[in-house]
Amino acid sequence: MSMPSICMQNNPVPMSQAVTDLIESIALEETALSHILNAEGEHLQCVLTMQDLDFCKIVEANETVANMVSAVSDLEVILKDKLEFISNNLYYPSRTDC
Repeated sequence: MSMPSICMQNNPVPMSQAVTDLIESIALEETALSHILNAEGEHLQCVLTMQDLDFCKIVEANETVANMVSAVSDLEVILKDKLEFISNNLYYPSRTDC
């Protein structure tokens, strides 16, 4: 997987496009986090199917998965705050005045 690239444009981006891009970036981050959680689930399943499974290996795997879930949860809060900021502070040209 390659690194994403941001294309620099000569003309300024309209506000509606900027809002769309911000929401799309949140959606892409959510997708990435779901892939991470899925990989952690597969990791835990793999550990539980090991032949020489002992209590220490189960606890170690559980701790690593729990740490990752905690980190993803923290990022989810950040993404939620980012989305709330967009919805509360940016002007949407298509909305009628309230």
